[in-house]
Amino acid sequence: MRLDGVGRRYGLRGPWVLRDVDLKVPPGALLRVQGANGSGKSTLLRIVAGVDRPSAGRISGRPATAYVPERFPPALPFDAHGYLVHLGAVHGLRRAAAARRAAEWLERFGAAGHARTPMDELSKGTAQKIAVVQALLPEPRLLVLDEAWTGLDEAARAVLDAAVRERVAAGGAVVFVDHDPRRLAGEPTAVHRFAGGRLTAAAAPGGGADVPRVVVEASGPGAPPALPGAPRHLPAAPGHLRITVPAPGSDAVLRALLVADPPWHIRSVRPDPGSPAGPQVGAADTRGDAG
Repeated sequence: MRLDGVGRRYGLRGPWVLRDVDLKVPPGALLRVQGANGSGKSTLLRIVAGVDRPSAGRISGRPATAYVPERFPPALPFDAHGYLVHLGAVHGLRRAAAARRAAEWLERFGAAGHARTPMDELSKGTAQKIAVVQALLPEPRLLVLDEAWTGLDEAARAVLDAAVRERVAAGGAVVFVDHDPRRLAGEPTAVHRFAGGRLTAAAAPGGGADVPRVVVEASGPGAPPALPGAPRHLPAAPGHLRITVPAPGSDAVLRALLVADPPWHIRSVRPDPGSPAGPQVGAADTRGDAG
């Protein structure tokens, strides 16, 4: 997906909220947008998601998209499960598939007990879980999250972190805004800053120097698959690959290698001696063939 020279203003003589925005959102990208309140971040995300139209410029290549808005209207004539099934059908899912996915995601977010609760009776936190689930349900190729973690409890925030990694590992793109600078730290392929209605690159891909990294060695046939976060990788020997990746995103890279067709074998995962010490990589820690 590309935005070329995109601008947005309200009214023919209104001030420009966005001006001359150029942005590429390739498959497998995780893009963070930063900026002060009122800087235009939410306007940009609405345009990326396709729920608002630019006043100037061109957008091309938008894939199937789902969106979690900054403010979610809970006063809807459905119970939680019925709403999710309805939204799944809007995205083209069969009702049975939408119902199954809705039940699975409600369980993951700890909201299964509210499946039959009317939307206008949900607490703010549970309503936010439903807002997030409706976007994850169709497994979109582009997921747009505007402060989607706000209002979630700690466990649900961790589930959303994992869901973002899963989308990226599956080749989807994610564009997000969040007020917590630690959110998915070190994992975005690019970080952009909004100021004065213009978008600029705020950080190099891969996070800062204080983000722990790990080195993954893998072997497999042919060219390696596309990897989430576009991590740095070098051929170690014919059929072998050495990948350096921020530690928080290592599980998504490992998953992409293991589910490739044909799958790659994980030979080792170890801390990068040139990066700061950080938490150990989780279940994916390994030495030797994990394949």
